Formats: sequence, structure tokens, C-alpha cells
Amino acid sequence: MVAAVTAALVLSFSLASARPLLAGDVLVFAAASTTEALEAAAAQFSRGGEDRVRGVFAGSSLLAKQIDNGAPADIYLSASSAWMDYLGQRGRIDEASRRDLLANSLVVIAPGDGTHIDVVDFDVDIVARLGDGRLAMGDPDHVPAGIYARQALTSLGLWPALEDRLIRTNDVRVVLRMVARGEAPLGIVYASDAVAFAGVRVAGMIPETGHDPIRYPVALVVGNDNPAARRFLDFLATPEMAALFRHYGFALP
Repeated sequence: MVAAVTAALVLSFSLASARPLLAGDVLVFAAASTTEALEAAAAQFSRGGEDRVRGVFAGSSLLAKQIDNGAPADIYLSASSAWMDYLGQRGRIDEASRRDLLANSLVVIAPGDGTHIDVVDFDVDIVARLGDGRLAMGDPDHVPAGIYARQALTSLGLWPALEDRLIRTNDVRVVLRMVARGEAPLGIVYASDAVAFAGVRVAGMIPETGHDPIRYPVALVVGNDNPAARRFLDFLATPEMAALFRHYGFALP
């Protein structure tokens, strides 16, 4: 069995209520962009056994700060090596268990009805493509997808023109919803998000040469001696899970 907890609930967790109730329960704090894939992985892991995985999905920065403040996660799956490093420097993760689990890329999305924006060509001015609208993306000050997007737009020479035309969000799932509803004509998300969300379509690919490699490190959180968590972490690295992650639009590092 797998249960998901929304980002809004993360801030309201008390240590007692967030702690899994059973010995075989595993609490995973995971980047919002991994929601569908991790839920599917957890369901397969739990099938026929006593272990249960519970996912808390939000922005990697928010989750890292919650763990640093004592939130009782067993596993942290980040969309940013920097936020995993942040916890490592504070002694909050088991460094021996850390590994790069997934890779990703960035895409530009438009509303799924196809009535707004043609395919984006980065040889033309994306600012003109926006018209009077704004570009939705993760906040580049702390959201990994936004940090990567700023790197890419800077590399393409577009950042100065777009910096003041952004809708900055706390995670990429907000970008998906805004674009799907037509509240933003374009957004930047991970390729896996575009696969998982039916309300948008890919309007352009962002060159991977313009930003740091997108990696998703995963590690056990220090202080929670949970054998089921280690079993689930090992399960995520199996060939079966590699195929599942590819199905959800991820690459492998």
C-alpha cells in the first residue's frame, strides 16, 4: 500500500503524526516531479508484503529544510544534488547510502489544447512568443527546476529579457497546473512532468548543454534505523525499477 501526502501538509506535520505507525512503514520525502513514478514504484514494492511506503511530495528545498528541522523521513529523494549536499553537510543523511537514482531534462510546455503556442524554436525570440503573458517556472532562487532553467536561459542569452516576466513557483507541479489552465502561455518543467501530466504538451526542448546535469540523488536519512527503508532503497535500483522510471519519462544517470 502507498499513500501520498501533499506538499501543503508537510509544514503541518508534527514529529509524532509524521512517524510511520508500523515497523514496516517507510516515509519518503521526494521531489514533486517524482510523484507518479515513486507512487508506482512503492505500489510494486509493497505488493504481497507487509511493508508500506508513504510519500511526501514537494519542492526539494522545502523537504530538505523540513528534514534538517527534524521531520522524520526515512529516505530523501531530491531533484538537486545541492540540496542533498546541504543535508550531508549537516550530518542528516547516510552518505554511504547516497546514489544518483535518476536523470532528467528540461522542456518548454504549452496548454494541451494546442490553441496558444506553436513549437518554440530557441533561434527565435521566446519573449515574442509569450505575447503579453508570463513564463511560469520554478523559483530560480531555490527550486531546482528553476535553477536549471535560469542556467539554460542565461546560456541562451534570454535571461535579461525574461527575468522580469516570470511567474515563480515553489515546485514544478504548480507550473503544470498554471499552463494547463491557460494562466501562463508557456512554462518550463522537467521532461518527465510533461509525460505525466495530460493537460499540457511539449512546445520545445531546452538544450542540455546550457545547464548543469539534472540528477536525482537519493539517500537514507540519519537517525531512523528502519530496515524496510533500506530494502526500498535497494529496490529502487533494480532493473525492474529502471524500466518503470523510463516509462515515466526519466533517464538514468
